[in-house]
Amino acid sequence: MKVDMIQDKTRDEIINIWKDYHKDKDCICGILAPEQFYKMFERGKYYSTFLLPLPRKHGYEYIVSQFFGLEIHMTPLLWYQAHKENAPECLTIAHYTELKDSKGIILMRGEFDKKCINVQEAQCLVNELQLYYSTDNPKRLRLLEIFTNKPDEFKHMDLIAQLETIQLELENN
Repeated sequence: MKVDMIQDKTRDEIINIWKDYHKDKDCICGILAPEQFYKMFERGKYYSTFLLPLPRKHGYEYIVSQFFGLEIHMTPLLWYQAHKENAPECLTIAHYTELKDSKGIILMRGEFDKKCINVQEAQCLVNELQLYYSTDNPKRLRLLEIFTNKPDEFKHMDLIAQLETIQLELENN
């Protein structure tokens, strides 16, 4: 987006332009408040790598997420185990901070590999990422801490239990 061309637009107009621009594209987009962005990326410095469970037809697939600069890169755990840092990405999320001070928004765009995940799954991963990195839930923060600092104590099933708890909370609201 050419920032100089939208400086005279309101925050809401920019949000609508961003969403309209992306609605027919093979990607996802979003808008973050600066506080949400800061919390996510501050935690991303301490917990730069994490696993997210992605619901599949017959269970879950684990996705490795890794913070790097203003981006978050994701790849299936199986690909990561096979190819390490050369694993192909299934989702790359970029954040654009140019409007942070003037409009109070951070623009987000996520590009995904359609052979690996679909738009709903990409959105699911972004939502999970925000739940772990942008909220203050003690159980989720504890999982970040254990995964990073005590990997021998980390249990994959705790992620599934957390996700199922989240799903129940959403269904009850």
